[in-house]
Amino acid sequence: MPLRDRLKALKREALTLWVAARDPRTPLLAKLLAGAVAAYAFSPIDLIPDAIPVLGLLDDMVIVPLGVWAVLKLLPAPLLAEYRAAAAARAEKPVSRTAALAIGAIWLAALAVTAWLVRG
Repeated sequence: MPLRDRLKALKREALTLWVAARDPRTPLLAKLLAGAVAAYAFSPIDLIPDAIPVLGLLDDMVIVPLGVWAVLKLLPAPLLAEYRAAAAARAEKPVSRTAALAIGAIWLAALAVTAWLVRG
């Protein structure tokens, strides 16, 4: 399967997780992990910026696929089929503003600690 097709499939599965995280029938552990993975996948800000060679792309190529795989294993098959159908029906991709704020806060904290260490 070409890389472009794999990336589209991964995006569809991340959207499936976004749907699963909002359904009350999703088991708690799957719901929490699905919410975290979907928020990271759809966040406009990466934990490691893509501008950093190798590491910037590696986090997207490892964290998201592993998270998607783990959540898919936790979801009951009937619910997973329903979530996939709901995800396919959605036309636009969600953007997690909460995840963007959290990752922004992590970067600000890291910059503050770095500045403190450089001065001290």
